[in-house]
Amino acid sequence: MEACLRRSGRRLLDVSPVLSSSFGSIYRSSSSGFGNDSPRNVSTVAVKGLGNLVRKGTGGRSSVSGIVATVFGATGFLGRYVVQQLAKMGSQVLVPFRGSEDSPRHLKLMGDLGQIVPMKYNPRDEKSIKAVMAKANVVVNLIGRDYETRNFSFEEVNHAMAEHLALIAKEHGGIIRFIQVSCLGASASSPSRMLRTKAAGEESVLQAFPEATVLRPATLIGTEDRILNRWAQFVRKWTFLPLVAGGSTRIQPVYVVDVAAAIIASLKDDGSSMGKIYELGGPDIYTLHELAELMFDMVREWPRYVNVPFPVAKAIASPREFFLNKVPFPLPTPTIFNLEEINALTVDTVVSENASTFRDLGVAPHKLKGYPVEFLTCYRKDGPSFGTTISEKITGLDI
Repeated sequence: MEACLRRSGRRLLDVSPVLSSSFGSIYRSSSSGFGNDSPRNVSTVAVKGLGNLVRKGTGGRSSVSGIVATVFGATGFLGRYVVQQLAKMGSQVLVPFRGSEDSPRHLKLMGDLGQIVPMKYNPRDEKSIKAVMAKANVVVNLIGRDYETRNFSFEEVNHAMAEHLALIAKEHGGIIRFIQVSCLGASASSPSRMLRTKAAGEESVLQAFPEATVLRPATLIGTEDRILNRWAQFVRKWTFLPLVAGGSTRIQPVYVVDVAAAIIASLKDDGSSMGKIYELGGPDIYTLHELAELMFDMVREWPRYVNVPFPVAKAIASPREFFLNKVPFPLPTPTIFNLEEINALTVDTVVSENASTFRDLGVAPHKLKGYPVEFLTCYRKDGPSFGTTISEKITGLDI
């Protein structure tokens, strides 16, 4: 090649120093890592956001709502519905995730091209949190757990992380709205440690960010829920359902789409929801037995129950909590018998009489009978088409 170029009278350029320096710089940058592991991509100071919300367009996912929201916990049950509601109105959604790259993949289809931005982060690293919050003007915290693991306790997930996010958001300077999603029944005097840590998280958030809005949804019902799905799976396998204390505890389950709508409504108001606590329960109060009857009706199975008194239920659930940090391997996720959920069921969990509710946010919650529970048809032994239900439509604020 070199001889041919010389014969043709062309000058041979020695590009080896240039190539070596270029590849050397590429190697050095790649060896330092990508994303939040690389110092050049990590925010070390709080970066101010976009200020006031600026809206452009007539609405819809191709418009600009003016909201740039960081949604912590977006890959969870409620998170996918919140991201969908934000995206369909033309918001940019930053999705922090700490697991596999596939964790937020299903969310990218919910918004316009480039509007859903997955960002890998470490919830225990302040620089990592600042990086995913740097360009946002809205923060929604959906992080929470109803059971403990060897790596994350209730105190860290439900309390410390919420407090940390609120402190960083306040330091940020450009966060206009902070939404903290807690649990109905959260109280410092609750028999459940999970609910006590939720209450501590609410208090810490409001101290760090007094303008924050706290939402307390009741038991969530929906396609990916953790109550009716678990019951139906248990019934499909064992043909009966164990009910703690005979299912006498009263709860006020709520459709997950309505809770997502309440979050959006609190972001779109004139600021009247700032600094307030809202209790979000469905229009109807059920005992666990009545909710189980609804489940049996949808799966087309004859109701069969086993009454499990509270002491027996706690005895069944306690070994996992006892051995949680005493064995060198992770323990299975609790399903029917979750000790903290059993402790919470010792008291009724319904919306308080004088609490702010869906009505104050202008949202009409759906009744559960009908479309919200039709996903249970997949558990019918004779196939989903064996029997149908008629979806109910809500015409007014029937709370």
